[in-house]
Amino acid sequence: MKTPETLIRDGLYSFLVMAVAFAVNLLFQIQPQIRSLIPMIFVLGTFLISLKTQGYLWGVLASILGVFAVNYAFTLPYFAFNFSLPESVFSALVMFTVALSTSALTTKVKEQEKMRSESEKEKMRANLLRAISHDLRTPLTSIYGSASVLLENYDDLPRERQFKMLEEMRKDSEWLIRMVENLLSVTRIDGEKVQVIKTPTVLEELIDSTLVKFRKRYPEQQVTVSIPPDFISIPMDGMLIEQVLINLLENAALHARGMTELTLIVRTGEGRVVFEVSDNGCGIPRERLEHLFAGYLEHTHAPADSGRSNMGIGLSVCATIVRAHGGVLQAENRPEGGARFWFSLEMEGEDT
Repeated sequence: MKTPETLIRDGLYSFLVMAVAFAVNLLFQIQPQIRSLIPMIFVLGTFLISLKTQGYLWGVLASILGVFAVNYAFTLPYFAFNFSLPESVFSALVMFTVALSTSALTTKVKEQEKMRSESEKEKMRANLLRAISHDLRTPLTSIYGSASVLLENYDDLPRERQFKMLEEMRKDSEWLIRMVENLLSVTRIDGEKVQVIKTPTVLEELIDSTLVKFRKRYPEQQVTVSIPPDFISIPMDGMLIEQVLINLLENAALHARGMTELTLIVRTGEGRVVFEVSDNGCGIPRERLEHLFAGYLEHTHAPADSGRSNMGIGLSVCATIVRAHGGVLQAENRPEGGARFWFSLEMEGEDT
């Protein structure tokens, strides 16, 4: 269905193309040796309009306008209509044919592209559901099993064993809560028209809050931090960007096998603030880089030990939040080993 914005855009484009075609033909008119190209210029204009606009409307209107323009301004007698000439009838037939055939072809291509896009979205939804089911099954099974054991054998279990099982249940519950928060963030942020509410956020406070929450979850994991000494305020949704940084740090802690260094670097330049999380672990398999921010992991990417793997969903959250802030989340393998994730945001006082 055509929207008013689409109709206006297509109308302005059609007017511009036909105006350019008319101006070019005025130049051709003073060159007798190339006057024969005048109808072809309007045919070309009709083709371009039919190719770039939606439906048949503007292509057909362009062909009609082209026929009248050639007949009125570029055919003897000038500035008078005379449709008895064979070339006028021939030009009309050619332009109508070009308009209809091109519009039909482009409409069919756009419909096929729309169907393909819908098919890909359905595939993504199915893969996302499979990934979610796989990620949630293990902690839910663990919580159910531990609760059953405690209920059935409470008096026989040593107190240390009870505390250990309860601690495992708490950790699994916290992980499930973070997964649900991630999914809710995707639902709230995902979409091209969604606008986040940006408020000035002090960089140092953002980093401190991020590290406090990360260290509560991973108290043994050291993080090397490097931030500019200057006072920096950034327009952002502080809670969402904090979630991005926590997710990136957590992904490194969970997936960077062999990691001995985890680094969070913030630097400024050209009116932007760049956030970078890097590690010296195992890196990212090359086949995963292409779909790293797609919001799902293929079945072949699931961990063989049936462990938890929220990497796909967590990185989808990060990518959608950063995109909603006008940035792009990127990732690569470091030449010296390990992985690097980074994105940039505009500083306060810059146009957003």
